[in-house]
Amino acid sequence: MSEVLILGEIKDASLDSRTLELLGAGKKLADASGGKLSVLLMGDSIGDVAEAATAYSPDLVYKAEHPLLKGFNADLWLAALEQACKEIKPGMLLMSHSFIGMELAPRLACRLDSRLTTDCIELAVDPADGCLLATKPVSGGNAISVFKCSGQTQMVTVRGNVFPPAESGSAGGAVAPISITIDESMSRTQSLEIVAEDTVALDKANIVIAGGAGLGDEDGFELLEELAEALGQSFGSVMIGCSRMAVDKGWISSDHQIGLTGTIIAPDVYVAVGISGAIHHLVGMVHSKKIIAINTDPSCNIFKVADYGIVEDYEQVLPTLIKRLEEVL
Repeated sequence: MSEVLILGEIKDASLDSRTLELLGAGKKLADASGGKLSVLLMGDSIGDVAEAATAYSPDLVYKAEHPLLKGFNADLWLAALEQACKEIKPGMLLMSHSFIGMELAPRLACRLDSRLTTDCIELAVDPADGCLLATKPVSGGNAISVFKCSGQTQMVTVRGNVFPPAESGSAGGAVAPISITIDESMSRTQSLEIVAEDTVALDKANIVIAGGAGLGDEDGFELLEELAEALGQSFGSVMIGCSRMAVDKGWISSDHQIGLTGTIIAPDVYVAVGISGAIHHLVGMVHSKKIIAINTDPSCNIFKVADYGIVEDYEQVLPTLIKRLEEVL
């Protein structure tokens, strides 16, 4: 039986949302491989979070505590993670494709002489040999490939918002301390300052309104902004997204891009305006709870996944919609 180990991340004294997604994915892998699911948490004074993690039904929660693990120092975390993996000897190791996972995973794979597949959007177990099947976009998002690597500790980093998060329920296994030995001499870098990055949090929005090549030019995003403002008065967080074509044309910055080469989202409502629905875009938004599409082409792919579709010029639809929303809301 193979142990599926998840490197958990802690944010604001609780499990990060991406860790909950990994727990959901890891449970399916553990069931398919006949193994057990465990979580490794690292930090300083994390006992309460470790206890809370048992509510998501892992078989075991490993806890590596050390004062030097407070905050994120890549060199010290890498040394601690390497020691933990050599003790646990997991068959599969899942990390989020966050800045922590992207920093640690390649270096850890080298130290463990393991294979690593990054930025995965689907995971499965090969029933023939029990190896991990990792699906990821390649060739700039124009194709999707499945990778299989044999050997001990098959490693992956997983893109956020592609798996549903695990839900809390009855407590699972116990919390098991992991003994690690680290000191300041292991750190070759020093963090001088932590600055909050001013980015577009598309994956945190309740509603995303996205524009594509069908807008005609960058001025079309002004109408999308008006619609976002009208909705934002009553429905919380509303963000503007786009297709890759809109970025390629220079109409909007790449941090608004949705899809395999952008951000994968799953908002309550997704409004696609002038977006045809190329596969690399659909993968990025298909898990939205409600999808509304506006396009002049009735045969475009976006209508195949939409809950509601309007075949019309967006410049005829949106002004009327905005006016009505302002009256109602």
